[in-house]
Amino acid sequence: MDSKNLKRPVYAVFVAGGSGTRMGGSIPKQFLELNGVPVLRRTIERFLDAAPEAKVITVLPSAYEQHWRDLCFSAAFSQIIVHGGLTRFHSVQNALARVPDGAVVAVHDGVRPLFSTALVERMLSMMRDCPALIPALPVTDTLRSTDPQLPDPDRSRLVMVQTPQMFWSEKLKEAYRQPYDTAFTDDASVASRAGIPVGITDGEKFNIKITTPEDLALAAAILTF
Repeated sequence: MDSKNLKRPVYAVFVAGGSGTRMGGSIPKQFLELNGVPVLRRTIERFLDAAPEAKVITVLPSAYEQHWRDLCFSAAFSQIIVHGGLTRFHSVQNALARVPDGAVVAVHDGVRPLFSTALVERMLSMMRDCPALIPALPVTDTLRSTDPQLPDPDRSRLVMVQTPQMFWSEKLKEAYRQPYDTAFTDDASVASRAGIPVGITDGEKFNIKITTPEDLALAAAILTF
């Protein structure tokens, strides 16, 4: 897909500012190797396979900036590095300060390396007419409420949201001028609060977020398929 037809430049923000405590390792999970390649680097390179002209903004813990630069010594891509904030909201806010109006900005979890290039290409093609777009999967498991005073959720009305999430940059930057709220769990929730209609497209089963050692093992197995 030729994303130049968008008539908007593409900026890709990779959020990797966390410490990854659930992984239990000595370094944050985004820097761990997945089949010989650091998870974050694999994520960025997969996105660039779909949109090679995208400008990369990487959000990192400040203490690991040099470590990451060392891991990228032989990388073919250039990037803007910004430091993570107190929360994901503040980390994305820091990144958006480097994104101009009039662009498409894709915000992606740095530890989701298994999305397909087809997903990115399809979403970029839809951004011609859509100010905000997220990938999601239907909920298939039975859901129960732990509060006896509340009814069980209706899974037919729920989806599992993934990244990358894409926006017209001027819209997302405006949304991120709102005060922080703990209800802001992703970029779509920030956009929705600002009144921006968020479209939904089909996500991918293997587009998993690596947060535990089991996730890392599963991702390695998926890559061998």
